Amino acid sequence: MHRDEVQKRNALTVGMVTLVTFVAFEAVAVTAAMPTVAQALDGLALYGFAFGGPFATGIVATVAAGTWCDRRGPARPILAGVVLFCLGLLGAGLATGIWTLIAGRLVQGFGGGLITVALYVVVGRAYPASAHPRVFSALSAAWVLPAVVGPAIAGLIVEHLGWRWVFLLIAIATLPVAAVIGPHVRPIGGTAGTPGTAGTPGTPGTPGTPGARAGARIPWAAGVAAGVLLLHWGGQHGGLALVAGGLLLVAVCGPRLVPSGTFGARRGLPSVILVRGLAGAAFMQADVFIPLLLTRERGLTPSLAGLTLTAGALLWSAGSWIQARQGQRFSPAARLRTGLSAIALGVLSAVALVAPAVPVVAVVAGWCVAGFGMGLASPTASTLVLQLSRADEQGVNSSALSVADSLLTTVVLAVGGAVFAALVTAGPVAYVAAFLIALLPAVAGALLAGRVAPGATATAAGPDPRELSLSRAE
Repeated sequence: MHRDEVQKRNALTVGMVTLVTFVAFEAVAVTAAMPTVAQALDGLALYGFAFGGPFATGIVATVAAGTWCDRRGPARPILAGVVLFCLGLLGAGLATGIWTLIAGRLVQGFGGGLITVALYVVVGRAYPASAHPRVFSALSAAWVLPAVVGPAIAGLIVEHLGWRWVFLLIAIATLPVAAVIGPHVRPIGGTAGTPGTAGTPGTPGTPGTPGARAGARIPWAAGVAAGVLLLHWGGQHGGLALVAGGLLLVAVCGPRLVPSGTFGARRGLPSVILVRGLAGAAFMQADVFIPLLLTRERGLTPSLAGLTLTAGALLWSAGSWIQARQGQRFSPAARLRTGLSAIALGVLSAVALVAPAVPVVAVVAGWCVAGFGMGLASPTASTLVLQLSRADEQGVNSSALSVADSLLTTVVLAVGGAVFAALVTAGPVAYVAAFLIALLPAVAGALLAGRVAPGATATAAGPDPRELSLSRAE
């Protein structure tokens, strides 16, 4: 490899890591600040909605980004994502009521969805396959600094400047990143209009190309987002009809956004996407309610409660680093199974914390184990998706990974938030229910991890084309 090419890739990696660092800081800091925000805006009943809403809009964004990246390359989705991410943060920071804040979070979630898929495509097209585990490890390592200082800084900002500045300062710091990373991703074009590895030329908008199929899925993505929002609203306000309608929309539209057989755990790519989504749903459901439990029931300040999230994110980065350098000696299925089992142990430590006799250090240790598990599972799944994808389907398959992650997380958050809201007056029982809901996908993912390896036919003759395509043969 020429020295100039190495330097360009190194500069690109630095730019992507910088962008992920700010996105990670937002996730860690806002999670730590939200208990105070919910109280200040009298929005405790919509606490789960404030987290689930951005995931709902992110579903639409990830589907749109997959189409956009495959047709035109990842540069414009990244720029648009950064702009919308920052506008959403500004709206949330200037909110005068809980619904204004939620509106800002919805815009921010859409921007984040664009960024996530576009960065996956950058990795797939700008780096050789042998470098993918290390690049994904570097992106996970971008959580280290935010994990160390994010919750503590967020707590200090909340206590001394006010919660609004948690959102506003992140927006101000993130926007210039687009100008830095833009020149490095602009040369990375789309694959539409060029022959794919299957030997079939594609033209943007031509029926049957990946871009055309992905574009047809955008209305289904909007249906899923609407269903998720109905789930949150109906669940938190006792609207059984709305809950039923939301579940129906998700059940009808959701399978259209992922490879055929995903929710049936079909071997290969479908199971990779399912297991990754279950891991994210379990981790996020517990991650949302741990600081709330620590501040409301154990009397910790926001900054001290945030240290638990710091520990989990630090070990997430450590787990990612280990899987990139040492984990390759073990099969992807073994790494995923270990990761999901570790998340389950972390959730159990949160359940135990409900008992007053259990010290806070128990959940700190448990959440370190859970973070390590996510560090093993997340980059392993990301690398597998690229390995099982043709070049002209890296965008839509990366989109499917993000969609499943967002879809399962929003549904679990909606159910968990609804149950918590219904039981909030019952005290500790509400937290036990919320954490047990997080435990279910973690256990399911650990049991299904062995199905990520393609079947015998796919292994002998390359990946099964049916598992590479999101067309569902419609």
